Amino acid sequence: MTTDVTDTGLGTIRAGILGGGFMARVHRTAARDAGAELRAVATRSAAGSRDAAQALGAERAEVDAAALLDAADIDVVHICTPNTTHADLALRALNAGKHVICEKPLATTAEDARMLAETAETRGRVAAVPFIYRYHPMVREARARIAQGEAGELLTLDCSYLQDWMLLPSDDDWRVRSESAGASRAFADIGSHLCDLIEFVIGERIRTLSARTRRVFPERSGRVVDTEDIVAVLVETESGALGTLLISQMAAGRKNALTLELHGARQSLRFEQERPEELWIGMREESRLLLRDPAVSAPDAARLQRVPAGHAMGYQDAFNGFVSDVYAAIAGAQPEGLPTFADGCRSAVLTEAVLDSAADGGRWVEVAA
Repeated sequence: MTTDVTDTGLGTIRAGILGGGFMARVHRTAARDAGAELRAVATRSAAGSRDAAQALGAERAEVDAAALLDAADIDVVHICTPNTTHADLALRALNAGKHVICEKPLATTAEDARMLAETAETRGRVAAVPFIYRYHPMVREARARIAQGEAGELLTLDCSYLQDWMLLPSDDDWRVRSESAGASRAFADIGSHLCDLIEFVIGERIRTLSARTRRVFPERSGRVVDTEDIVAVLVETESGALGTLLISQMAAGRKNALTLELHGARQSLRFEQERPEELWIGMREESRLLLRDPAVSAPDAARLQRVPAGHAMGYQDAFNGFVSDVYAAIAGAQPEGLPTFADGCRSAVLTEAVLDSAADGGRWVEVAA
């Protein structure tokens, strides 16, 4: 089972949230599930802060981010604002002595992400990025089986993350433009989750890659688009496994189809985020569908299972597990698999490698360590 902050000896953790949209609601739910008090919320305006504080059930609204970051009664800041604001707000939060949970991408450049990871370490603050798909129990089960050698030597990967929310030319969002999203949209938004999950599960890094990107519509809702809709990537891992990655926000009918299929010399493993209770295991002589069951799961998978087998767990459960681990780390624990600012930096490095390769016609690029 995950650790509740009331069990840590720290007392009640006091949280503040920057932002008031969908992700702020997800963070709010997870924070309360972990036993925290939501002290304050701030958005870009005083009126927006008041509306968000009421919607999220915070004790108060702050007039702006500075007021929230300076508040003495806040231990951890959740940053749920547009991408290009993340680095500045995270740095200010760390310098104010706060622990930080920052939505991805941690920063829009690898240099800024590296600086944030170093600052968090220097200041001794817990700083995490919500790569929350790590917190599906069957992901941990797959990771444990690969670490134990059950799949054998990793040969190939067939992975994808497909959505359809940008399928039409009328579909528009702040993420479409680099001024608010950064230089990458599809890869930084969802490809980052896919690559983090791949490296987390297989226990090794992507060493080289070749990428191509596509922007389908030059305009959306009459405004210029300067970020990509689709990314295709060939990868080679440190052990020599070869893989294909497809990332698209224009795959009709696919809502949040994150899929990992890993082929080992003895077994293949397949996890689908839209079917999180299952892990498919393929072998030469048979195939099996393993269903989530804490009674027979690997220990790290079992600890994340809050309900018995047959009672479905999903996205919010995974997010709750992530925030619970962050708060436990603030209290001094060392939760297994907690995604930190170092992992956020790794994502930024991969994003830059993808963009560099695509800009040069798909040239193979060595990914920096």
